[in-house]
Amino acid sequence: MNLRCLIVDDEPLAHDVILRYMEDIPFLEKAGQCYLATEAFAFLSHHAVDLIFLDIRMPKLSGLDFLRTLNQRPLVIITSAFEEHALESFELEVIDYLLKPFRFDRFLKAANRALEQHMLRKQPALPQVPAMQHDMELLYIKSDKKLVQMPLDDVYYLESLGNYVKVWAHDHFLLTQRTLGSFEEQLPGEVFIRIHKSFILNRKFVHYIEGNTIRLRNGKELPLGKTFKHVIKLFPG
Repeated sequence: MNLRCLIVDDEPLAHDVILRYMEDIPFLEKAGQCYLATEAFAFLSHHAVDLIFLDIRMPKLSGLDFLRTLNQRPLVIITSAFEEHALESFELEVIDYLLKPFRFDRFLKAANRALEQHMLRKQPALPQVPAMQHDMELLYIKSDKKLVQMPLDDVYYLESLGNYVKVWAHDHFLLTQRTLGSFEEQLPGEVFIRIHKSFILNRKFVHYIEGNTIRLRNGKELPLGKTFKHVIKLFPG
């Protein structure tokens, strides 16, 4: 599986480095080169691209402003000489941030990460399993290229990590590429309660609630969000 790559950078030397590194990575395929972000608009309107190597500080339009204008974004790896844009870049869900000058091993690591994300995008979506109202209902979780069945009774809580979710069962978890909101729609609301923007909790594992903290029976403590304090009335006592 190859990644069709577009280089967007106003520095010819940067193009040379990326092209030289790409020669030693068989799954990277050059789709095109642009020296301004404004040129990339026209290119993307006529060519399909899987991955963009994107500089930030360019004339007329910065790389990040260009990225914000894209409705359907390819995977993006930032290549910049300035580290102060890293946080803003990751908020735009870029795959990696390469600080110039970068070595081949660092470039290869970013490329492998992009290939993994590309493969995840190409996997067919799993059908949603409707929640049922009995204790032995199974939650189907796609994790590490496997489809895992987990009884709802074993699920302590779910923790959001951006576009990923950790599904915790006692002291271990499965990581799956889904949003917490998609789980909230699927799980039975009388058992699984949203207690925070990043957490859904199985109410049967609650030990006690103190202030803004919920302590579970396994000793784990979870935050109770300010906008979710109304859920306290759902617990007995």
